[in-house]
Amino acid sequence: MSEKEILEAARRFADQIMTSDTYKEYLYQLEKLKKQPELYEKVNEFRQRNFDLQNAPESEDLLERLEAFEEEYERFRENPIADDFLAAELAVCRMMQDIYGVLAEQLDFELY
Repeated sequence: MSEKEILEAARRFADQIMTSDTYKEYLYQLEKLKKQPELYEKVNEFRQRNFDLQNAPESEDLLERLEAFEEEYERFRENPIADDFLAAELAVCRMMQDIYGVLAEQLDFELY
């Protein structure tokens, strides 16, 4: 199978992912969220700060910063629109992690 054929198969697979219930739920929740621009902005700020914290280098105060972050956004997560979106996004991310895991498991690719 050529690289071109593999890429075409990947496109077909992406189409299948986009028709999954998990992805459809994500799109539905995203549309609901976008109807409230202020909340959408807050969710994006939350996502960016969460990403930054998750990718921050290990430091002595990282645990404290994570706890402060969780406390700051605890009330924010009580909003069902924000929480439903974040849950749907997490479900898509987990699905993608599972897919990557299957691919890595099936390939005989030596990692250091």
